[in-house]
Amino acid sequence: MFFLNKNAFIRFGLVSSILLFLLSGCFGPSPEENIYTTLEKAVKLEEPFQEQQQPLLELEKKESELYNQIMNLGMKEFEKIVALSKEAQALVEQRETKIEAEHKSISSSKKEFQAIEEEIEKIDDENLKAQANEIKTTMDKRYNTYESLYKAYKASISLDKELYSMLQNEELTIEELEAHVKKINESYNKVMEQNEKFNQLTEQYNKIKLEFYKNAELNIEEN
Repeated sequence: MFFLNKNAFIRFGLVSSILLFLLSGCFGPSPEENIYTTLEKAVKLEEPFQEQQQPLLELEKKESELYNQIMNLGMKEFEKIVALSKEAQALVEQRETKIEAEHKSISSSKKEFQAIEEEIEKIDDENLKAQANEIKTTMDKRYNTYESLYKAYKASISLDKELYSMLQNEELTIEELEAHVKKINESYNKVMEQNEKFNQLTEQYNKIKLEFYKNAELNIEEN
């Protein structure tokens, strides 16, 4: 039996906060308050991203179970192998749909987030400005890492599709299968690396963001 190194990939989300007291001046909200508004809009836009996580885990689990069933069958049961491979292919396609929805959500969040750059330049307090720039730098790294994660996951999905097509070929050799499974495992190792980096940056960003809110004296409560 060939082992597929396909672990569950959970992506952490952004922390949302509730603003209890918005201290706007006579001439409208401050740059710090505008940054707060933008950051919380970015959180909201990532809700569809969060919604994909559990369904993705369930699809990955089902597919793994089918793969194990296939690997435990002999060539005398080729028709059953073909049927299970087609079923697994359908699950891969569903995962691809979920990933595209996830990617669209992150892209919308990224577009909204860019609005903070102009507001950062308006901050008078140099310490707050430096902290706001740290927020931007960290979040930009997070978005870039997600793009790498997305591309790696898409590449892995493509290899999965090839695998289940190969399994429907009665002429498939053990050597060909072994080589392809090795490719898949290497591909998912890259996904795991990017996923871990993405989660670390998400955690770092959430911490910096809440510290900025506190130092800017925005009276917020973590939700």
